[in-house]
Amino acid sequence: MEVRFLRGNNGRTCGWEATLPKRQKVPGPTMAAGPDLPHDLSTFVIEEALGFEHGFWGCVAQGARFRSLGRKRTPQGKEVVVRHAAELDEAERRVNEVYFAWRRGEPTEVDDAIEEMLARWRALDPDTGELVLEWPNPRTSGRRA
Repeated sequence: MEVRFLRGNNGRTCGWEATLPKRQKVPGPTMAAGPDLPHDLSTFVIEEALGFEHGFWGCVAQGARFRSLGRKRTPQGKEVVVRHAAELDEAERRVNEVYFAWRRGEPTEVDDAIEEMLARWRALDPDTGELVLEWPNPRTSGRRA
């Protein structure tokens, strides 16, 4: 799945759009950005770095649609969420734990990945910047089941 994170409004907002393998588009919400990583981008980085296969992004890749995406939830998408509920919950817990520790300046096991993405994000044009990422990253191996 390809995910495009888009900066706008002089860097104050971010949106994203995922393209699934069969070219199906999944528009994400617009969220506040500022100088920090937007929430969904930090979730992407942390889930990938920790190896969550069925966190938020893995489930989106498998067809899950969450209320926050503003799209009708299908029976197939709901089934993905139900099937992976435990890992989704664990991913959310760990993402928040890591993100807020990083924000406090405490060392985490994924500092390098977060810092690298933050530098990439800040280097984008604040009105037209676009960051294109792949889920799962082809460089990543040994993802959690």
